[in-house]
Amino acid sequence: MLSSQSALIVRDTLPAVGASLGTITDLFYRRMFEERPELLRDLFNRANQASGVQREALAGAVAAFATALVKHPDERPDAVLGRIANKHASLGITSDQYTLVGRHLLAAVAEVLGDAVTPAVAAAWDEVYWLMANALIAMEARLYARADVEDGSVWQSMEIVERHEETPDTASFVLRPADGSPTRPFVPGQYVSVRAELPDGAHQIRQYSLSSAPGGGTWRFTVKRERSLDGQVPDGEVSTWLHTHARPGDVLRVSLPFGDLLLPEGDGPLLLASAGIGVTPMLAMLEHLATAAPDRPVTVVHADRSPALHAHRLELTALVERLPHASLHLWYEDTADHPDASADHVNEGWADLTGLSPVPGTTAFLCGPLSFMKAVRTDLLAHGLSPRAIHYEVFGPDLWLSK
Repeated sequence: MLSSQSALIVRDTLPAVGASLGTITDLFYRRMFEERPELLRDLFNRANQASGVQREALAGAVAAFATALVKHPDERPDAVLGRIANKHASLGITSDQYTLVGRHLLAAVAEVLGDAVTPAVAAAWDEVYWLMANALIAMEARLYARADVEDGSVWQSMEIVERHEETPDTASFVLRPADGSPTRPFVPGQYVSVRAELPDGAHQIRQYSLSSAPGGGTWRFTVKRERSLDGQVPDGEVSTWLHTHARPGDVLRVSLPFGDLLLPEGDGPLLLASAGIGVTPMLAMLEHLATAAPDRPVTVVHADRSPALHAHRLELTALVERLPHASLHLWYEDTADHPDASADHVNEGWADLTGLSPVPGTTAFLCGPLSFMKAVRTDLLAHGLSPRAIHYEVFGPDLWLSK
């Protein structure tokens, strides 16, 4: 709960702070990396820093949190924070790091806004930051406790036992613990972090959804090789390294599974909508449903550039066929190489859910590019789904709140 005095100050200064958040977060990262350059080398995504999307995501999260505190001063907006806490846990973030972040973030606010930051304004925004930080610290502590590890101790050595080329730009990797111990359990829809040592000595980390169901004795994740589209942003560092170097017998440093894109219990209807590599968490969910709840009604929607570029296309079809009350709806920008291009479930163009009619009580899960997920969400809301029933997973910084 934000104090009444601070709530008034934050409400009055939020427009000015919000208008300058891009500049503030840019200065914040620059100052922090000057003091602690190893954070950029070994923790933060260098590509996202270079493109500015990490700055944009942080600004969106801070603005959304502060706005929620002002509009609902008696509530703590935990829904804004759950996704961030899971991402932090997968990176092994610990509570002491929040002091460093807070010092540089609040110093950046003061420097950018200058004389407008009186002692009272500084105190109010310090309260906002620590409400947010302490909420995240508590959430992350619960995640670590649930995983039965010390705070931040999430890393383990995993051996690659299989590699499969799914498409020209997509490969899947099957892992088992390098020490021969059993694989840790996970929930379909969760992801792991993978830490790669790059040629310049940096240890860069990326998250990948587990793309098979739990209980099989191994984990699998699938990686799309990120290529520069315009030459301005470099190819993906970790995805390129994995595609080029990772082979069976190699050992990777991998985190425990985290993530909040989790299937609800019960027998209620589900809608799984994905695009591109966003299919990966849906595969784990469908494989789990085929074993644990085969009679559950499921509508599966997937969009891709073409059938040849649709990773796990045959696997997705086979999983849907195992579910007697499931339906599959595919959209491709080009259907020329699809063997069943004329089938009712294959469509050409961009995904369009206006023709679908989700039954009341449907819970929807979305994963893919932000533009795809926002379009699908709009269609689902038009069909009468509650906003609370629509869940999503973003690969990379969560820009949803900043748009």
